[in-house]
Parts: sequence; C-alpha cells; structure tokens
Amino acid sequence: MAPPAASQRYPSPSQPSGKSEVSDLKSQLRQLAGSRAPGVDDSKRDLFKKVISYMTIGIDVSSVFGEMVMCSATSDIVLKKMCYLYVGNYAKVNPDLALLTINFLQRDCKDQDPMIRGLALRSLCSLRVPNLVEYLVGPLGSGLKDSNSYVRMVAVTGVLKLYHISASTCIDADFPPMLKQLMLHDSDSQVVANCLSALQEIWSSEASNSEDASREKESLLSKPVIYYFLNRIREFNEWAQCLVLELAVKYVPSDSSEIFDIMNLLEDRLQHANGAVVLATVKVFLQLTLSMTDVHQQVYERIKSPLLTLVSSGSPEQSYAILSHLHLLVMRAPFVFASDYKHFYCQYNEPSYVKKLKLEMLTAVANESNTYEIVTELCEYAANVDIAIARESIRAVGKIALQQYDVNAIVDRLLQFLEMEKDYVTAEALVLVKDLLRKYPQWSHDCIAVVGNISSKNIQEPKAKAALIWMLGEYSQDMNDAPYILESLIENWEEEHSAEVRLHLLTAAMKCFFKRAPETQRALGAALAAGIADFHQDVHDRALFYYRLLQYDVHVAERVVNPPKQAVSVFADTQSSEIKDRIFDEFNSLSVVYQKPSYMFTDKEHRGPFEFSDELGNLAITPEASNEIVPAHQVDANDKDLLLSTDEKEDTIGAHTNNGSAYTAPSLDISSNVTSQMQELAISGPAVSGGSAPQTSFAIDDLLGLGLPSAPAQTPLPPALKLNPRASLDPGTFQQKWRQLPISLTQEYSISPQGIAALTVPQALIRHMQTHSIHCIASGGQSPNFKFFFFAQKESEPSNYLVECIINSSTGKAQIKVKADDQRSSQAFASLFESALSKFSTP
Repeated sequence: MAPPAASQRYPSPSQPSGKSEVSDLKSQLRQLAGSRAPGVDDSKRDLFKKVISYMTIGIDVSSVFGEMVMCSATSDIVLKKMCYLYVGNYAKVNPDLALLTINFLQRDCKDQDPMIRGLALRSLCSLRVPNLVEYLVGPLGSGLKDSNSYVRMVAVTGVLKLYHISASTCIDADFPPMLKQLMLHDSDSQVVANCLSALQEIWSSEASNSEDASREKESLLSKPVIYYFLNRIREFNEWAQCLVLELAVKYVPSDSSEIFDIMNLLEDRLQHANGAVVLATVKVFLQLTLSMTDVHQQVYERIKSPLLTLVSSGSPEQSYAILSHLHLLVMRAPFVFASDYKHFYCQYNEPSYVKKLKLEMLTAVANESNTYEIVTELCEYAANVDIAIARESIRAVGKIALQQYDVNAIVDRLLQFLEMEKDYVTAEALVLVKDLLRKYPQWSHDCIAVVGNISSKNIQEPKAKAALIWMLGEYSQDMNDAPYILESLIENWEEEHSAEVRLHLLTAAMKCFFKRAPETQRALGAALAAGIADFHQDVHDRALFYYRLLQYDVHVAERVVNPPKQAVSVFADTQSSEIKDRIFDEFNSLSVVYQKPSYMFTDKEHRGPFEFSDELGNLAITPEASNEIVPAHQVDANDKDLLLSTDEKEDTIGAHTNNGSAYTAPSLDISSNVTSQMQELAISGPAVSGGSAPQTSFAIDDLLGLGLPSAPAQTPLPPALKLNPRASLDPGTFQQKWRQLPISLTQEYSISPQGIAALTVPQALIRHMQTHSIHCIASGGQSPNFKFFFFAQKESEPSNYLVECIINSSTGKAQIKVKADDQRSSQAFASLFESALSKFSTP
C-alpha cells in the first residue's frame, strides 16, 4: 500500500501545514456561523472536534476564537460543551479574548434549558480574569435563586470562585449571607453541601480580618445548625456526609444529654459502606466522649467491629488506611483489641506495606494471654520469602519480649533464629539478643553459649556485627575465644568501612582488656593505634580519648569503661506523648497515615522557607543550645575533675554515631581481681624507645605496644583549602546530606557593627558570602534573628561543606554548625567562613 499523501497527514505544531489547517478551519467556521441550513449542527460538531483535538495536541488555535463564539449560538448541548471547553482554555492565557465571551455567556445564563444555564454560569466563573468580575455578580445572584437545583449548585461554587478572584466584590455583593440562607432552606442536599463547603472556606479566610466573619463562622457551630445537618445527613452523598461530620467534631455540647443525642443520630453511620464516613463518625464519637472516661471506653468497644470489617473487606489501600487508625487506637487502648489479634494475621496475598503494619499491630496488642499465639505466628513469618517481612517479624518478637511478656519462651525462639542458616535472620536475631541482654542480664549464660558458636566472618551487616562485638566485650569473661575474635576483627580494621563497628571494636577491646588483660594487650594497642589514625572524626576522637584516659590513670579508665552493670528498664519511645496527642486530634487525616502531625508536612509558612526535611523542621530561629563535642586531644589530661565528670559512664564520653545522634554503649562489670594484675603489667611492660618507665606512673605506651610518645606527634599542616566559586548543589541533595552527615564542629563568631548594619537586607550577606565561594541555598527569619543555610565545595574534588548559620543582630553573634563530607578539613573551612563573615560590612 502506498503511503498517504502529505496533504492527508495530520499537521504538527512545527509544520507550516498546521497553519493552513487552522486557516481552513477558520474559514469553514465563519461560513457556518450564520447558516440555518438543516444538518449545520452536525457540520459544526465535526469542526469543533477538530479544533478541540488540535488544541489538545498543542497547536495554537486561538485565531479561531471569534468564529467559535459566533458558532456557539445554538441549542445543541454538545456544541455548547465543546465551545465552553475551548473558551475556558484560551481565556486564562489571553484575557483580551475573554472579553469577547461575556455577551454570549451572559445570554446563555438566561437560556430556557437549565443545563445550558448551569454550564454557561460555570464557564463564566471559570474565566478567572480580575477585570471581568463585575460581569459575574448579576448572573451569580440570579443563579442562586434559580428554580433548578443544578444551576443553584453551580452558582454556589461560582461564589467561591468569585471570592478567590476578588474577595471584596464577593463580600460587598452580600453573597455569604445569601449562601447561609440557601443552606438552611434549600431542599436539594447537594446545594446545601456546596453552601456549607463554600461558607467554611470563605469565613475561615475572613475570620482573621473580620469580627463579623468570625461570628458568622461560629454560628455554623450553633445547636440548631448542627442538629439541622445531622437530621438530614442521610440525604447527603459520602463527600457531604464527611463534611457534616467534620463540622460536628468542632461542636461543643452543653451537657451529656446532647452528646448522647448526637451519638444516637449518627449510630447508623458506623455501618456505612464508605470507610471515610465510618472514620469521620468514629472521630465524632471519640472527641465527644473524651471527658467521659466510662463512655469513652464503651466507644472503643462499639467502633471495633465496623473498623475490623473495613480492614478485611476493602482494598489493600483502604485496609492500610484503616489499620493506621486502628494502630493509633491500639496505642491508646491496647486491651480493647487484645482478643481480636487474629484479625491482624498476615495473608499471603497482601502487599508488604499492609503486612508490615499488621506486624506492628500484633506487637501492640500482645499481652499475657495472647503472647504465645502471636509469637508462634510471628515465628512462621521469619521464613517468609519477603526478606523485609521476615526481618520485621523477628523485630516484632523482640519488641514483645522487651514488654516482659513470656520472656522465657521468646528467648528460646530467638536462640533458634541464631541457629538458622539465613544471614538476615541471624543478623536481626543478634541485634535483638543484645537488647534482651541489656534488659535481662540473667539470660546471659544461655545466650552467650549460642552466640559463641557464631562465626564473625559470616556476619556482614554493620548493626549485627556491632551487636556481636558488644557481646564479646560485655561478656568476654564468659566467652573463651572473645579476645582472639576481637583480635582478628581488629587485624581487618581497614576492611571494615562502618564507623559504628569500629566504635564498638574500640569499646569492646577496652572492656575485654580490663577483664583479660594479658590476652587483649596486643589487640587493644592495635585498635587504639588504628583508631587514632582513622579518618572518621568520631572513631579518631574515641580512640584518642581512650588512649589519653589510660595514660592519665588506668584505675580511672577502668571506672569509666567498666562501671557497675545496670539493667535497662525502659527503652526510649520514638514519639513523644505530645506528638501522639496531636496525631489523635487529627484523626481521619493523613497525619495518622504518616504518623506525624500535619504541620510537619503541610504548614510551609510556619516552618519557614529554609526548612528542607523533618530533621530541619524543628529548627527554631532562635539560637539553639550547642551540642559541640570536645575532641579528646583538647582535654587537659591533668584535669581529673573533667575526666571524672563523665559520672563513670561510657555513654557520656562524647562520641557520636554516623548520623549525628548521641552514641551510647552499655555499661560493664568490673573484675575486681584484675586491678593489681593490670598495675603489674603496666609497670613491668617493655620500655618505650629503649628507656624504662618510671614506676610512679603507669607506662601505658609500653603496655599497649604502640610506641607512641606521651603526647601525639604533630601532624603536618594540610595544604591551604580552596573553594570552588562555581559550586552547585540542589536542595534535595542538601537535604539528604544534612540528614545523614554528623556535625563536624560548632562555633560562635562576633560580627562587626558595620556587618550588623548591613544585615538589615539579608540578601547583602548572601551576595557577600558568594564572593568568597560560599553559596546560600535557603534563608529565613526576621530581625533580630536570621537563619541561613550555606554550602561550599572543594575546588579540586566534589567534597561538600554544609553550614547552618544563625545570626542574632541584637547581640552581634553568629553561631554556625558545619557538616562535611571530609571532616578532616572542617576546621580549615570554618576558618575560611569566619574570615569571610568578618569582612562583611556596609558597602
């Protein structure tokens, strides 16, 4: 078959033939505009379809605007709809053309056909041209009084559109009072619902500026209005019912009889097929009975069955939303759902996100009576083909054990997990065994017997390896091979890339040394030497701290690293009670699904323009307390009070993990018989550099075999740091790095009076810092507190520096926090930042 001729092909926006097609359409439309011949409407339909199709694929057909308007003089509803679609599209981008549509739209607003009247009114209000608002007032007033409910419904929505275009015009025309009257007297439920929605939005916006609007808004919450809506709620569709129920939540009943009346009116809404209606009703019941403890508990029993039915009968998406709300309720009243735990068993065909939430539910509803059945079910999931679910199930078993439910049986199950030949199962079980031993030290003998058979070479995950190393150090006196396993791990120091594992290795070597000094002496020396030379700032600081601490006094070091063992009673919750209450107040919203209050993910104005993530979301404009960690080499080794101020607990040493949170290690036992042995070893150790250590102090250098002098040798000065003047970094990458990188240093600078005077315009500081190759990615605040986020990059390599700078113009102080890819050069960058800031002044 031969290819079609070029003239038969569809035109494209880039081809000249497209223009000819549009010209042909224009001439054909003009010929049909005044024609009264039979079948002319069919011809118009074909031309209108072509115009709409060209408009859809991006061809500019605005040149036929006049012809389209002239051809709209017809009673054909299909032609009207296509014409209104065309007019609405081009009126937004070309206000001048919109003026041509006013006459025919106003004429159609008076058409005999109510469908045409409604469509014309909707199109007229959708023009959204501020200069044409005066033409909307008359048709809207007539539409609100129209005999047809469809026209009234469109008119109500049009009033809201008018308010967003010109609020003063809408208020001056007295449309809000007209909507209120229509809402209370109209027979059509959809018109009433539209009135309620429009009035809530209008009065919410006006309430902050007008006392009258505030009073009108409060009038919606009066008893007659609330009862009027509740008595008619069955007439509304699902969307309108949710609207009414949200209004009822805000109503404050005068006494308990009103509460019971409202609950009786809404009782059947709990059986509704729509999950949104059920959740909205549940919210009303919960909020009304908060002050009535007994009734509140009865409400939990009443809402349980409808919610569980929705979980099992809806789509996975609905099940997840309902489960999220159930999880919130279970956290407040776990005993209510304890007997229904089987509803939360995972089904084979459920998506992973639903299964994960069900595992959290099983953990939350566990108690003394159902723990055995729940743990048995969870253990079955450990062999799930979905590795993520298998991991979550093992964690759930551990969480139940930490709640002190059936600990004996659960520990046996976890020890069985350790013997499974699946790496991820063993890894998760090791982490849980560590937590269990911290809370139940009495199980150490049984656990260590199994852990001792696990080869460290088979553990690859950092958290699991860190847990194993912790147990090696904590119970080294009960594990015969502990010093040798630690020694082999330290020998492979360079192959271990996790800072968390290296930190645990340092601590475990110290603990093991105080319990089995002769066997651990060499390993500890190697660990400290490798740690001091480590590039990671936390590892370096901890190793140097331990070295200086041992050099200062072995007895003090023992008391710091090996204090008396104390069992952990309660593990910290990830959410505060205040956050949970805020989420409960926002029941039946995305806050429950996200498990965070709405201001954390919606309220951009209050969070400020410099907020990038939840980690930055809580940063205030006022300067925050410094969390600066003092490196060990800055501590005076002769300051005994400073060393003892750690309260002899390892978790105050001053190192932190890779993510910037405080690093905490468990406390250890002290073997009382090792002190004298350590002292003898320390005094009789080989001399450093051929000399002998004085017996008045411990020769810790000789003991560890480091060959280091009493003070670390000065490292050569690094080359001068140069920044890339054309550095670039997108906000998403900045956010990710800010969340992941630890704080390298925190410093405070003074700003000159000239600089404070120039800070009245924050952009001046941004431009000034840019001249020094330090770029601003976000800023916010107002006098006297300003906050900036800067970034910079090395000139020679893609290494980033991130800075949070808080400036108080009243005190003349600037506080900065620096995070860096290369933390070794953080101080050099801070010096450049300080130099640039000191040069800031009025031009």
